[in-house]
Amino acid sequence: MNHGSSIPILGIGTWQLQGRRAYEAVRHALKVGYRHIDTASMYGNESEVGEAIRASGIPRDDIFVTTKVWNDEQGYDAALRACDASLKRLGFTSVDLYLIHWPVRTKRKETWRAMARVLKEGKARAVGVSNYMVAHLEELAGSAVTPAVNQFELHPWLQPRDVIERCRQMKIVVEAYSPLARGRKMKDKTVAEIAAKHGKTSAQVLIRWGLQREFVEIPKSGDPARIGENADVFDFALTATEMKTLEGLDEQYHVTWDPTREA
Repeated sequence: MNHGSSIPILGIGTWQLQGRRAYEAVRHALKVGYRHIDTASMYGNESEVGEAIRASGIPRDDIFVTTKVWNDEQGYDAALRACDASLKRLGFTSVDLYLIHWPVRTKRKETWRAMARVLKEGKARAVGVSNYMVAHLEELAGSAVTPAVNQFELHPWLQPRDVIERCRQMKIVVEAYSPLARGRKMKDKTVAEIAAKHGKTSAQVLIRWGLQREFVEIPKSGDPARIGENADVFDFALTATEMKTLEGLDEQYHVTWDPTREA
């Protein structure tokens, strides 16, 4: 990342995982080798994430933790308070990455100013954004601090190429959430055919596609078998032809919010 530290290229998302389910998912993910956990204040599971990390016995410095400031916490002073509240729930003195969860039109500039202070004070080792499209990134182009990461919905059926290119130009890491399109395209014949050739599942092919594009992938699952399956993607490679075929699936298909509307 452009802030100096590195980010694991594969992590586990925790959206919609609540209570004991969140705790068990993170514990299992850490047990099978994940070292990157993605949460957010809006998810309502920061306490469980922190508890699972402590219970794992793995040194805190060996685990990359991301959390995010939500829309109703934005603004300069409010975002600073939100960061402190997230750290308290997690039980940490700092996180590895702190993100603006959404580009709230009237508050994002002041929130970014707060993020720079969070970075300076060491409460986050890196700061970044989520759901930022090109117009939102351009607002930050002259800032003293450039986002380390931009996390947004990204999979073969939704490839905002202009955003990816602008991130590359600004040396911002591209991080993909919903890389499996929430399972809505798992019956796609093109993906299934490629998966069969490699003896892999469609989910593994989708994750592998993102890894080979040098995207950080954070698939979400609370199922132990699928958590393990999603990490079993480092023993094969897609061919150039297969990569091109998957890139040809783009149809601007959103399974989450469309941030282009937040001008």
